[in-house]
Amino acid sequence: MAIEIRPVNPGFVAEIGGLDLSGSVDQAAVDAMWEAIDRYAVLVFHDQRLDDTQLRDFAANFGPLEIGRAAARGGRRRLAHPEIGDISNLDEDGRLRQRDDGRRLDSLGNRLWHTDASYMPVPVVLGILHAVAVPPASALGDGATEFADMRAAYDALSKGTKAEIDGLVAEHDVFWSRGQIGFTEFPLGEREQYPPSRQRLVRRHPGSHRKTLYLSAHASHIVGWPVPEGRLLLLDLNTHATQPEFVYSHKWRVGDLVIWDNRCTMHRGRPHDDSYPRDLRRATTLDIGSTLDEAA
Repeated sequence: MAIEIRPVNPGFVAEIGGLDLSGSVDQAAVDAMWEAIDRYAVLVFHDQRLDDTQLRDFAANFGPLEIGRAAARGGRRRLAHPEIGDISNLDEDGRLRQRDDGRRLDSLGNRLWHTDASYMPVPVVLGILHAVAVPPASALGDGATEFADMRAAYDALSKGTKAEIDGLVAEHDVFWSRGQIGFTEFPLGEREQYPPSRQRLVRRHPGSHRKTLYLSAHASHIVGWPVPEGRLLLLDLNTHATQPEFVYSHKWRVGDLVIWDNRCTMHRGRPHDDSYPRDLRRATTLDIGSTLDEAA
C-alpha cells in the first residue's frame, strides 16, 4: 500500500491518504505510519469505514491493546469488544444518556486537557479514535477534539525552566482529575483498583528522540515538593503547553480516524449538543514499561 502524507503544518499533524484501514495493512504501511507518528504525533485519515472488529485488528498492528477503565468494570456494554472504548453519549441500548447519568458525568473529565491512562503504572502509547456518528454544529459546540504538541511546548520553555523541571516526577491520579469537575461517585473498589502512579514530567520520545512534556489533568502534584507549589507549577506548564500555537483542533466527520501519540501530546474533547448522538470508538495501545525506567 502506498501511503500519502499531507502535513497540516511542518511538524505537527498530518493527513494520511492512500490506505483502506478496514482490510489487512502490510508491514511496510505500518512502518510508514510509525515514521509519520514519530514526526507528526497526530495522523488524520478520512473516509474510513471500520466495524469494531476491523478497528481492533487495525490497532493491534501497533501493539497490545488496553482494556480501559469503563470496560474493566464488567457488566453489559453497548460494544462487544472490551478493547474498543465507547467514547459516546449513548447507553447500553444505544439511547442518549440522561444529563445526570453517572457514566456521562465521568466521561466529562475527557474535556480536561489530559493524556490517556497516565494514572497507570505503565501508561499507554497510541490512541486511535474512529467516528461513527457526529453531532451537527451548534451554539454549544461541535464536539471537536483538540490536540496539543508537547514537544514544541517543551522546546519553547526557557533554558532555566528546562533545567528546573527535567528531573521532576509527578503523581497522576484519575480520581484527582475527576474531582476537578466535581465527580466523585465511583463504583465500589475502583479507587483501590487504580491507585496513583508516578511519571516523569519530562520524557525523551523513543522515536523522534525529542524531549517532551508529559502533562495531564491526572497529574496532581510534584513528588517531593509542597503540594501547593507543585500544583502551581503544573498549572503554569499546562497553560503554557495549550497556547494556540501548539494546538490543533480536529472537527470530526463520519469516517474520520485519528491516531495520536500519548507520549508527546495532550488532548481534550470539546462540548457539543447532547440531544444528538456522538459515537466515536477508541482503541489504545499499551506501553512496555514505566516512564520512571526511561532514560532522561
